[in-house]
Amino acid sequence: MVTLSPAAAEAAEVLQVRGATLLQVGDQNRSYPVRLGCVQVDPADGAAATSWLREALPRRTRVNLRPLGTADGTLLARVTVLSSGIDLGTGLQQAGLATPLDATAAPQGCPSAAASAVS
Repeated sequence: MVTLSPAAAEAAEVLQVRGATLLQVGDQNRSYPVRLGCVQVDPADGAAATSWLREALPRRTRVNLRPLGTADGTLLARVTVLSSGIDLGTGLQQAGLATPLDATAAPQGCPSAAASAVS
């Protein structure tokens, strides 16, 4: 019997940036949509946020997904770039392109808005 430790498992790879908070991600032979689960992007900033993500995530960038739940068949997750350790939601906030979801809308597992403002 062969078992894999979490460290030995393959990371997910970004296949496409589909929108300001929506990615198409693949791992092994599966592909699925992933929405950044802790931030919101104003529609006026959507194109800039999409461009920021495309720059931060060249095709096949390896990422760590921390699932927060699902909505309409889309995985909600915190997404961290493995090579740099950058949390994409935090990066969008620091670039001024996103704001944290308020406590009533944020899935469990998101940092508090106060903690996001400090980091």
